[in-house]
Amino acid sequence: MSESSRKQLRKRIAIIASGRCEYCRVLEYLSHHDFHIEHIIGIQHGGTSTPSNLAYSCAWCNWKKCPNIATILEDKDILIPLFNPRKQNWFSHFEADETGFLLGKTAIGKATIKLLELNHAERVEERKRMMVAGFYP
Repeated sequence: MSESSRKQLRKRIAIIASGRCEYCRVLEYLSHHDFHIEHIIGIQHGGTSTPSNLAYSCAWCNWKKCPNIATILEDKDILIPLFNPRKQNWFSHFEADETGFLLGKTAIGKATIKLLELNHAERVEERKRMMVAGFYP
């Protein structure tokens, strides 16, 4: 893929995501780091580098997710898939309380919060500041 094609693809994914991390909903322009184009289903799991399998991700979420596509919650025998921003609606799986703490509304939401450590103290504080300024969720 040429540099021009990569830039066009990045721009397309950023537009689809409305300039937000598709996992935690942080706005890129309020972030201290550039966002990544992340494979929802990793190449090693059969994923492709097409818009239907790419997500806009902040550095934290990209780093925490890596090639993971699922995790385990309380029941050690049940593998729960992570949130897929191309196939699922964020608001169906997550909500933020008034303190900036994310709540999982479904097993998928809870699994994603756990694996990506979305309620780490720094992340909660970041969301709280965005909420006060009217930029979140």
